[in-house]
Amino acid sequence: MADGAIPYPAAPYHADVARGPVEGRAVWATTSDGIRLRVAVWQDGSRGTLVMCPGRTEYVEKYSDAAREMQARGYASVAIDWRGQGLSPRPEHDKNIGHVNNFNYFQRDVDALLELCAALNLPRPWHILGHSMGGLIGLRTLMRTDTFEKAVFSAPMWGLKLSPHRRAIGWGVSAMASLIGLGQRSAPGSGKIADPIDAPFDDNLLTTDPEMFAWMKRQLAAHPELALGGPSLAWIWAAFREMHTTAREAAPKVPCLTFLGTDEGIVSDDSIHVRMGSWPNSQLEMIEGARHEVLMETPETRNRVFDQIAAFLNK
Repeated sequence: MADGAIPYPAAPYHADVARGPVEGRAVWATTSDGIRLRVAVWQDGSRGTLVMCPGRTEYVEKYSDAAREMQARGYASVAIDWRGQGLSPRPEHDKNIGHVNNFNYFQRDVDALLELCAALNLPRPWHILGHSMGGLIGLRTLMRTDTFEKAVFSAPMWGLKLSPHRRAIGWGVSAMASLIGLGQRSAPGSGKIADPIDAPFDDNLLTTDPEMFAWMKRQLAAHPELALGGPSLAWIWAAFREMHTTAREAAPKVPCLTFLGTDEGIVSDDSIHVRMGSWPNSQLEMIEGARHEVLMETPETRNRVFDQIAAFLNK
């Protein structure tokens, strides 16, 4: 098949709120268990392809800025709406809840994404970039495949920033609820969809940059169907199990670069330090003052981070 051809059905791509390269588009890819997922493709690049794995609640347009930055440095990019979020299928009983029974299902999403990359003849080598929940999914992918030459992570969810007491309660309640058939219910205290118009910048856990925070709000204000509420109890139990299991496995052999803000308030700093300390050919970059969304921080920080990513991939 000729380079640039899209052997997949076209999917909606909200260019009005995206910042990606102008040739950006989206297509539907189907998993082995029949789930139709939305994938964004920014295909121009000669140095390789960055396969971007978003975090929980995220969607492909949010990664258009990263695609633009990486294209300027010579790389093509793809990003995915995981099952249960973005425009990919959501639970029928409640489309505002983030739900999955087992994180292994996300590996089927990854497989469908990689099949698409191969069908499009996206430039090699392929590298993986995982943010938050996408960092946990990406770690599992690296442990089971040798597809990627290098890995980059942003505040990966290899643990959650919880006290031992809250962690024990969260694990116990989510496990019990799932085992008695209540796993699809919203986790207590997880909240509903936040109104993007009223979401305050002050004390947010994502970024110190007001303009980037406003951009996120504009995306959801223009396309509220992209918004997602809290996780289900089954999602929480599945996440705990996957974090626990991967923490006890050996680090992949793939060279790795991980970014972590010093003002991180969502994922566990300790889990990241422990994992990176046991990962050969790895580098942990602490970003002073940054919050959870290192890739969506101030222009100065973003420029430095994307320069570091390109330098790492170019080695």
